Amino acid sequence: MTSATFATVEADRPLRAVIAGAGFIGGQWAPELLAHPGVELVGWVDVAPERARAAAHALGLDDLPTGASLTSLLDGEEPDFVVNCTVPQAHHEVTVTALRRGVSVLSEKPMAVTLEEARAMVRAADESRRLFAVSQNRRHQRGLVAYRRTVAELGPLGLMTSEFFIPYRGAAFLSTLEHPLLQDMAIHLFDAARAVSGADPVSVYCESFRPAWTWYPGACSATAIFEMTGGLRYTFTGSWSAPGLPTSWTGSWRATGPRGTALWDGDGDPVAEPAKGEVVRARKREDDPYPERPRRFGGLAEELEEFVTGLRTGRAPQGECHDNIRSLAMVTAALESARTGMRTSVTT
Repeated sequence: MTSATFATVEADRPLRAVIAGAGFIGGQWAPELLAHPGVELVGWVDVAPERARAAAHALGLDDLPTGASLTSLLDGEEPDFVVNCTVPQAHHEVTVTALRRGVSVLSEKPMAVTLEEARAMVRAADESRRLFAVSQNRRHQRGLVAYRRTVAELGPLGLMTSEFFIPYRGAAFLSTLEHPLLQDMAIHLFDAARAVSGADPVSVYCESFRPAWTWYPGACSATAIFEMTGGLRYTFTGSWSAPGLPTSWTGSWRATGPRGTALWDGDGDPVAEPAKGEVVRARKREDDPYPERPRRFGGLAEELEEFVTGLRTGRAPQGECHDNIRSLAMVTAALESARTGMRTSVTT
């Protein structure tokens, strides 16, 4: 993939934003857009327009333009960017529609359902010279940032593992998926593995399966072994229906290099033990830069700030599409391996 080059926006006015999708995650993004001093929320669309109206009303935004047609709102309000909070199956259509009209996009994960769709979205960003980034909010969570800095002191990694065990009975759409863990949640762990290690995927062997006791009709548990650049082996193990002793939503982590090993439980500060004769410092979490903002998902404010800075300066944010497609490729390759029983190359 080529590197990102995109047009910037003049800095003498707030950036105009439209939200696409008025479900739960759209409701999480709206307060962040309203709180950012350099952003103006100018519209909200949803396939069910009454849902967009209700979401706007709940925030006291009765005069906010809403509707079902993204193209009408793009033409009428002339936004600088769209926050794509639609379901994954709609990500491609919404993102390409906006990009082809010269509007940048900050999208919820995953970038797309398939690599073919993702490649088309990246091409649309290149052709329009607009910024297209995918929100991987966990990259900005303070514990993961501290762990990433700790791991950087270990030297070239040889082994890294993450475990994710949550007995989740939430979103109903998960029960419609063939591999709900891999298709919905695993990309957060896979993307974090890339962020922490600085390595990219080469190949994967994955098994996705359904424990006898699970309440999911699909394969809700998985184990994957990735070969990464530099010879690193990254192993992921997880389940949406493991009863008892859950991990954090960020998982639990272990990384080993020539200078020692670092652990992180996904919540607190990292722990590091250096090899004999080495010095490795376990970094501490930094203070929350936005303590006044009550929110369920940490990292959204930081994600938005990086995106806005990118639109102003031309500096690509984390999650920019040319990079994020590699995280999606980890998911699609793991699914292919699980379905074929074969080690699969990870390609973008």
